[in-house]
Amino acid sequence: MTLQPSPSSGKTAVRPKLRVAIAGLGMGAVQIIRSMEQAPFLEVVAAADVRPQALEVFRQRYGGRTYESVDALCQDPNVDAIWIASPNSLHREHTITAARNGKHVVIEKPMAVTLPEAEAMVEAADRYGTKLLCGHTASLMAGFRAMRGVITSGELGEVRAVNVWAYTEYMFRPRMPQELVTELGGGAPYVMGPHQFDIVRLMGGGMVRSVRGMTGNWMPFRDGLGYYAAYLEFENGLPATVIHNGYGYFSTFEFVPWAGSSRFLKDGQQLRRDLRAGRPVDDAPSKEEMRFGGRNEGAMYGAPGEAEASHATGYQMDAGIVIVHCEKGDIRQGPEGLIVYDDDGVRHIAVEGIRDERMAELHELYDAIAEDRRPHHDGRWGLATLEVLLGVMQSGTERREIMMHRQCPAWE
Repeated sequence: MTLQPSPSSGKTAVRPKLRVAIAGLGMGAVQIIRSMEQAPFLEVVAAADVRPQALEVFRQRYGGRTYESVDALCQDPNVDAIWIASPNSLHREHTITAARNGKHVVIEKPMAVTLPEAEAMVEAADRYGTKLLCGHTASLMAGFRAMRGVITSGELGEVRAVNVWAYTEYMFRPRMPQELVTELGGGAPYVMGPHQFDIVRLMGGGMVRSVRGMTGNWMPFRDGLGYYAAYLEFENGLPATVIHNGYGYFSTFEFVPWAGSSRFLKDGQQLRRDLRAGRPVDDAPSKEEMRFGGRNEGAMYGAPGEAEASHATGYQMDAGIVIVHCEKGDIRQGPEGLIVYDDDGVRHIAVEGIRDERMAELHELYDAIAEDRRPHHDGRWGLATLEVLLGVMQSGTERREIMMHRQCPAWE
């Protein structure tokens, strides 16, 4: 087995290379595999999918073993960890199967569709002694970790409020029909919420007391939850607002022009016009071509070797603009990393660290396994974030405040 130096601690000791498999060769797999290719501390050894074409492409590119079911993949004795990107409604089943077979897991967002599902996943990881990391959340990236670092340093005093706003074309990116079905874990709250609520919980210290929120399903020709607005109150009284509008008119990129632009804005506009006019639309084939092994698999993340704008700044733009208000100043994203506004004026802080969110989760998983420690973004953290986003949807339906009971503190 190949040995590698510690990837993030800088220690001189060598540790075994991690053997990773992928459960679900969808569009997300395109992004995660690119990060894996740049990670010398692991190797991609196997994959499972229901599409023969995707499995064939995987074998040709990586020479790895392929399986037609996640159950068979989990029984591979030469796999240490599995990155699970199967449909959201299958996350519980596949995570528990992996844990039962002694595999560590990185689970794609959302962690699960319901709280009982997430609780069962946490229980399984505990029972079988495996690591469970809730990945693909923007708070893993260098920019947001640096923002948390300014907060915990105390230089700006206590945090007093957090505001997060995102405006994307989420509803008009190419979609499979099930991706917008709430009961299957589709729609903006489930898919975009983990980014934003993870960030808010990190900046506020983790312990949300209650949530109040509303959701929006504004366009009957594109059925699904494309909007949410939330008010969070933390245990210490700190307020936070979170908004995501996925209908593709105004864009977050106007707040942060240095971060690039959306790859889907123009196509989304045309799709919206076609749907509104009643013209027949089937965007499932377009989405299929963007998945791993498809003819257009680089559409979302660029061609191989092409860096995303978010990787240049250490932010995930679907998370939106993040403004943290402290006693002695404010913090937000900037072209170099952070912009701080305090009594001395405005200053820019360059951000260091892992800027690729996928690479960040791979480092965290590797270190948790090699050092046998609990990852920051473990199952309990993911469970707490899921509780918040489900609370927002419940609040919108019942028109009342929803109390939280499964929160955990943020790391320092």
